Amino acid sequence: MKKIHSIDELRRVTAEWREAGDTIALVPTMGNLHKGHMGLVSLAANYAEHVIVSIFVNPMQFGPKEDYASYPRTLEVDSRKLARVGVDILFAPTVDEMYPRGIENTTQVFVPELSEQLCGESRPGHFMGVTSVVCRLLNICQPDVAVFGNKDYQQLVILRRMVEELHMPVKLLAGETERDANGLALSSRNSKLDADQQITAASIQQVLQDVAKALREGGSAYADLEQAATKQIAAAGLQPEYVAIRSATDLGAPQKNTRRLAVLAAAHLGEVRLIDNVAVELDR
Repeated sequence: MKKIHSIDELRRVTAEWREAGDTIALVPTMGNLHKGHMGLVSLAANYAEHVIVSIFVNPMQFGPKEDYASYPRTLEVDSRKLARVGVDILFAPTVDEMYPRGIENTTQVFVPELSEQLCGESRPGHFMGVTSVVCRLLNICQPDVAVFGNKDYQQLVILRRMVEELHMPVKLLAGETERDANGLALSSRNSKLDADQQITAASIQQVLQDVAKALREGGSAYADLEQAATKQIAAAGLQPEYVAIRSATDLGAPQKNTRRLAVLAAAHLGEVRLIDNVAVELDR
């Protein structure tokens, strides 16, 4: 596995691959890799002959009071994990390499409406940071496919919209959410939770499963279901931010004929912000 920090060097390698007619997959990450990330790498390897994993803790997607400075950085450990599973390139650029004019003066990519609701309400500018860096990574690596986790469902919908509207020649794939035995979605931030907190955090998934069950059984009073779920999350010892039942396609309000739903939630436990979701397919 090659470890590359330079955009120019990465492009030289990928140009050789493309000249040989080979396909390329990209898995963008912020590092501190866990089993969920490894699942995304395996999925990528099924769709392309070469796999690039990027590790970049992107300052643009962190708010002024968020944990950019303390976000776990484990590049050497991550590098060994990726080498063991046969990744071709670990791309680990510096902030200056990605934003040579500084983040205050850099070009930004923004998907309106989708970026301003749900998590976007409490994290203004977050998704603009995400789309700005992912757009760069896609332009730098020019992959045939790019793989993202399903845990941040809103992010996935936003990136699909960006790729569609900017006519990017890349296919986005979604990897299933990996979970602990108790149901807690794996996250790099889970390391900040102690054992008892991880059990408490897992209650979010159980609450969402309860909402999904009610929807499959014909429940359609969405506001009441959201309110009840919010109270359940609070009763479990978390600070709920939202519970929302939305169309899985565009995160809009469900209509009578909407079959594919997503039940999404965000909550805080101590200094850790948790997100999760459940997909619901209705038989209309």
